[in-house]
Amino acid sequence: MTAGRRHIPLAGGASAGVRTRTALSIVASGLGLLYGAYRGYYALGATAGMIGVPSSRPEWLLINRVGAAALLLAALVPLIALPLWERRPARWVLLTLFSIAAVGLSMHALIDETQRLLDLAGLAGRLHINPYRFGGWRSVDVRAGDLQDILLNEPWFLIEGLTCGALVLSELGRRVIRVRWLAGAGAATLVCTVFGLLSATGVIGSAVIL
Repeated sequence: MTAGRRHIPLAGGASAGVRTRTALSIVASGLGLLYGAYRGYYALGATAGMIGVPSSRPEWLLINRVGAAALLLAALVPLIALPLWERRPARWVLLTLFSIAAVGLSMHALIDETQRLLDLAGLAGRLHINPYRFGGWRSVDVRAGDLQDILLNEPWFLIEGLTCGALVLSELGRRVIRVRWLAGAGAATLVCTVFGLLSATGVIGSAVIL
């Protein structure tokens, strides 16, 4: 039984807390597999849906292969972690790991969504934002790239980040602890997002967010 929390047995013999943990872990893993398959599609050399012509096709394929492999491995983490939540030392590691994932994925989505929206609104130039300066493109359809990020890529980062956050919250016992975690995670996400946008506009040093 998780410390500071009482699990109520259900008909199937599993507690409500364990069922919630399992469901959220499956969702997180499934989302990772879907995005990994999306990157794997390009890693295999497919071109449909591409927003431009890469500067180097071999490099493009390598980037997507590495990305697909990393995503597929990361997608296994929530499932591998399932039996470890009941072990106290591992539990703290998992809470930290999924907290970092929640903040990192969410701030990635917020930064890139803001950049793309500003670009579509015609304000990126005034703010010295070039969303594709690290993209490695020989030519690119900027509007198509913005829409792809807004409608596909960044929503995935946000949903995956929120799922990781929900998983952490489901494992925190008392309400006061959950409120403190939400406040801390929200503040960290805000700070990182502001830092990222300041970097994107050249106010501070550049930082690359893949």
